[in-house]
Amino acid sequence: MNAMSFIEKLLDGIEVEWKALGETVNFQRGRRLVKSQLEESGKYAVYQNSMTPLGYYHEYNVGAESAFVICAGAAGEIGYSKDEIWAADDVYFAITPEIVNSKYLYHFLLTQKSKISGQVRRASIPRLSKSVIEKLNFPIPCPENPKKSLEIQAEIVRILDAFTSLTAELTAELTAELTTRKKQYNYYRDKLLSFEEGEVEWKPLGEIGEFIRGKRFTKADYVDDGISVIHYGEIYTQYGVSTTHALSQVRTEMAASLRYAEPGDVVITDVGETVEDVGKAVAWIGNEKVAIHDHCYAFRHSMNPKFISYYMQTPSFIAEKAKYVARTKVNTLLINGFSKISIPVPYPNDPEKSLAEQACIVNILDKFDALTNSITEGLPREIKLRQKQYEYYRDLLLNFPKPEEVAA
Repeated sequence: MNAMSFIEKLLDGIEVEWKALGETVNFQRGRRLVKSQLEESGKYAVYQNSMTPLGYYHEYNVGAESAFVICAGAAGEIGYSKDEIWAADDVYFAITPEIVNSKYLYHFLLTQKSKISGQVRRASIPRLSKSVIEKLNFPIPCPENPKKSLEIQAEIVRILDAFTSLTAELTAELTAELTTRKKQYNYYRDKLLSFEEGEVEWKPLGEIGEFIRGKRFTKADYVDDGISVIHYGEIYTQYGVSTTHALSQVRTEMAASLRYAEPGDVVITDVGETVEDVGKAVAWIGNEKVAIHDHCYAFRHSMNPKFISYYMQTPSFIAEKAKYVARTKVNTLLINGFSKISIPVPYPNDPEKSLAEQACIVNILDKFDALTNSITEGLPREIKLRQKQYEYYRDLLLNFPKPEEVAA
């Protein structure tokens, strides 16, 4: 039985009354607490202008099992708490009459989220008027029979909660699997690159290759079709160990003013918010040269670029790198010191054998990386799929027939 036929059977010809939400549910504004009143831990969470508790308080002003809406800051966000909470003055909380199931109200509000968000006033601090919520048309099934009405609401809540629970369980399972795979990947990467056995020589980066600094370009230079570029900010968030394609392009007339990484170079950032971000590397293995930002260096060498990029992820390299980061307002790489960091070169006296060994290690790590990334990419995809499934059934279950005058 699909959701639509189920709801038809559930209603079985019973009338549904649509009323302005404010005529049925009493929305109250919370009461402000100053920072000195907040506690770091306690019994009752304090909600102010987001879905993250601002702190805790020893009293509550909202009963358990209540829906609420943020009205400033993250205005339009909709929450539900099974426990008592303290609502501050940037929160509207619902006081529901006996005929309304509070969780049913919560699921209904979620169907209206885009409409509510569309009415948020976008000023320096986004704000939402209570009248926006109170004017929403709210469906009450079987209004003349409160017992039957609550049974219908409870059944709808049961189904939608089941979807929510399924999503949470799936997320937990995938997250646990991802954590395990990442630990395995990190273990084998660090083990393979430690070279506790075998013929190996540790050489400073400055002896292995040279560092070539990029040239500046800005967001104003970006175009849809132009010269391929790598921006340092993208290395933190968009690229992995290696890439064959650049994500951004700049104006073609800038060609002569730019500096480029050649295929096989390792592109390294020289600034970052954290020490780990500074010196973060991506191997450029595209077929053509790519322009790099002036907060990047192209490391040009004769080794396997992915081998170097993988090694630069290891804890031992990151620990060494930290010694050559200037911790000023912006963490900056000291390239002269960085170039003194040694990395392993297997079979240093036999270049052909050395590259073969590097390629073998890269091949092993690529497999672990692909498995880890497939789970990483699969996690948000699966969660999004479950969320869409929940939204589909939620909208169907709450899509009660409307009288013509209400629908108009």
